[in-house]
Amino acid sequence: MKGVQQFGRWGKLAPRYVGPFRIIKRIGVVSYRLELPASMSSVHDIFHILMLKKHLRDEEQQRVIDASEIEIQDDLTTVEIPICILAKESKNLRNKVIPLVKVQWSRHGA
Repeated sequence: MKGVQQFGRWGKLAPRYVGPFRIIKRIGVVSYRLELPASMSSVHDIFHILMLKKHLRDEEQQRVIDASEIEIQDDLTTVEIPICILAKESKNLRNKVIPLVKVQWSRHGA
């Protein structure tokens, strides 16, 4: 279609969802107006509810870290120290046994 912006590739490798956007207004029973960035100005800003996916915030990722407690190396990496092992499990795949270990790292919650 002429003048319609597509979201990346076609087919199997096409992106299923394009970023979290804020809902500005509910229009009708099953449609919503979204706040899209200026780079997507050619995309119509009203979407059917079936095209939207619920965005759940992860509280652990939103945790504010004090910048003074982070030690950054010269190559812009940080050193994570394991605190304790939370769980151990082993998976059996045909003739292999794969050990799985859940570790609690420094500066991260449980």
